[in-house]
This record gives sequence, C-alpha cells and structure tokens, in this order.
Amino acid sequence: MLRKIAMAAGLMLAAAAVTPVMAQDYPSKPIEFIVPWGPGGGSDTLMRIVGLGLSEVTGQPVPIINMPGVGGTVGLKEFAKRPADGYTISQIHEGLLTANKTGITDLDWDSFIPVALVASSPQYLTLSKNDNFKNLEELKAYAKANPGKVRAGVTLGGVPHLHMAMIEDALGVEFSYVGFRDTGERIRALVGGNIDIAIGDVSSASEFVKNGDLIFAGVGTEERTAEEPDVPTMKEQGYDLQMAVTRGVVLPKGTPQPIVDKLADDLKKAMSLDDIKTKMKNAGSANVFIGEEDYKAYLEKLDADVTKLVGKLQG
Repeated sequence: MLRKIAMAAGLMLAAAAVTPVMAQDYPSKPIEFIVPWGPGGGSDTLMRIVGLGLSEVTGQPVPIINMPGVGGTVGLKEFAKRPADGYTISQIHEGLLTANKTGITDLDWDSFIPVALVASSPQYLTLSKNDNFKNLEELKAYAKANPGKVRAGVTLGGVPHLHMAMIEDALGVEFSYVGFRDTGERIRALVGGNIDIAIGDVSSASEFVKNGDLIFAGVGTEERTAEEPDVPTMKEQGYDLQMAVTRGVVLPKGTPQPIVDKLADDLKKAMSLDDIKTKMKNAGSANVFIGEEDYKAYLEKLDADVTKLVGKLQG
C-alpha cells in the first residue's frame, strides 16, 4: 500500500512538473484564432492585427478562422469544444454578455478564461446619405414625425442593438430594427440604402464617410476622437451615452495557468510593438492592454451594467 501511495504521489509530482515545461515550450506550433464574426467587420480587422503581432512575438503562424453567426455565438460554441491546450484562442466583446442576457446563448464571459483585453473601439452613430436627415437633431425630428420609419441596422441581441436602443431611448423616438450578422454587412447595407442608420466604427465605415457615402452623426466617447476630430460626441449634443466595443482574447476553460500566463505575456509584448500600435490606431482602436485579473473585474462590472440595460432590447 505504501508503495502504491508513493508511486501515486510521484506521478502527481511528475504531472505538476510537466505544465511549466509545456509553458516554456509554448507555443511550438500554430495557434488557431477563431474570430466569431465575418470578414470585413471591426472584430475581424482588429483581431487580424492582434494575430499578426502574436505571430511576430512567438514566431508561430496565427491563422484567423472566421466563424460568424447568431451574434458571434456560433464560433464561440465551437471554440468551447476545442482542447484546452493554448493552441486555439478566440475573442469576445460586449455582444456575448448581451446575447447571454437576452437568452440567445447559455455562454457568458465566464464560460471561458479571459486572458487580456487588447482593443477598445469607439462606436459612431452612422447615417446613410439620404434626403430626410443629415445630423442627429434632424434624425430626431424625422423619427418623431415618422414613428417606426427609420430603419436601424443592428446585430439583434448584440452590442449594436444595445447601443441603438440607448440612442432610441435618449431621443424619445421609435426605430424599426433590421438584423445583420456583423458590422461589415450592416455598413454595406447602409451604403446601399437598404437601411437608414447603423452603429459603425472607424475600421468599417470611415472610408465611406470620407467618400461622402455615409455620415458620422455622433461618437460615444467622453471627448472627440483623434481619428475623427470633426465628429461631435453624443454628450456634447446633449445625450450622455457611452458607446464602445472592447475586445479581449480568451482561452477554453481548463487551460493550465502557466499557458494562460505565457499567452498573456506574449500578447502584452505583441501590443507594444510599434507596427502593431500603428495598425491598431489606423483601424480605430485605442492602444490598450489589460491583463487577466483586471480584465475579469472589467467584465464583472460590464455584466452588471448590461443586466440593467438589457430590458431595452426586449419588447
């Protein structure tokens, strides 16, 4: 019996010693990055930059795998099944918490291991080029005079839906909602005149704004952004609304902590690379890095905030 106990203890010690060794060698092969949104949107653009930086730091390829659908939950559902070995990572933002609170998915932020927050993108109320309104106050006046006629493009149950409902409530108007899978699809529909307004960001909409095809009517930040200094904030127009999408990298539950720590360290190094900082800025994201514990605290507070606001999304 004593011999068996000794052998068992030896095996446990050996197993415990393997994890740090694995972490030292990690990553020794490509890391698959599941982005649960379609090509062309903010998440796709920014996570490709993050993947590029991570590849520069680790020397390993980081292929981006787009898995869009149902407000980002299809890709995350698949991701949750992947081995907890650090070789598949994914991304979450406010949309997951909103989808959870509206009953779209059982997955929530704590269904995964939040490794680090790596991007924060200001969101803009974006208007189509039309004859009915060209700024926020004209939109308000038209929407009040024509209840339900303004077609608002959103990801139903997602962050854009939450932000648009906040705007609708603040203006005291009624929009009709049209659902799209992701930001890229919404913005294309807006340019084509299939909808009237949408929530956009610099990476997906600024070129269309510069070309005169779309209008940024307001941004949900405390101060005007460096990328779009001529766009007034919602706050300075009389509506104290905060609208941003924060994106973080996650791992499957059960991933050994040394691997979590190593990935966090590699991400921190990646986000400090000059070329990555430049690319992130050009894509409309603030240069941010928030590690595991602080990111968890942020998500806990965000969860409480979404719970308070989610009633606006339910009829």
